Amino acid sequence: MERFTENLIGRTRTFAEQVDALEFSFDGYVYNPLSYAWEMHEAYLKRYVHQGVPVLFLGMNPGPFGMAQTGVPFGEVVAVREWMALDKPVGKPPAEHPARPVKGLEIGRSEVSGKRLWSLMAQRYGTAQAFFALHAVMNYCPLVFVDAGKGGRNVIPEKLPRAERSALENLCDAYLDDMVSLIAPEHLVGVGLYAKRKLQESNKRLGGNRAVCAVLHPSPGNPQANAGWAERVTVQLQEAHIW
Repeated sequence: MERFTENLIGRTRTFAEQVDALEFSFDGYVYNPLSYAWEMHEAYLKRYVHQGVPVLFLGMNPGPFGMAQTGVPFGEVVAVREWMALDKPVGKPPAEHPARPVKGLEIGRSEVSGKRLWSLMAQRYGTAQAFFALHAVMNYCPLVFVDAGKGGRNVIPEKLPRAERSALENLCDAYLDDMVSLIAPEHLVGVGLYAKRKLQESNKRLGGNRAVCAVLHPSPGNPQANAGWAERVTVQLQEAHIW
């Protein structure tokens, strides 16, 4: 294994252990796919994260039907299984919400954000290998927060109590800085404004030598994304001189 990949995997394993050790007063369930879906995430890192790619996309945190199931950022099941050809065992978090079980590639439900993102990349680049030769895709926070209500609503990290959020963000900031330093992209692209802000902060800490921009988040919860998302994001990336 080349040194870059060794460092990438070693640093990510440490990160997984660090966030596992955090304690939350959050009334609900915390899933860490870097732990129970490690084999899938490791396979993704080995195959699809390369040093020196020009562009790094950053998401916020896993979706309940995406990375929470597959261990892959924006990990919509069909895209992971068929386009990326990743198929490794996925375990279980220590405790699951009854409405949000982890079933891995057998979940039988598509994550809209991931489907939109990877469909655009497949349309533009054809193969996963061609896309990932020029881009890396990571998440800022690896944890999924599911509230204790009957429906198991997804809760974003911004809603955590301040002290707990700060402890989590300190770890995520350090990991992000190390990923940017290791991958060494020219362009940092936040998928949504939260991720853009985190990239801006990281870029400043690292010397401010990279271009930072954002693209429209593909979540169906974002009304602007529900009509012409792919076309709008294509324009945003062209205007940023990335595509």
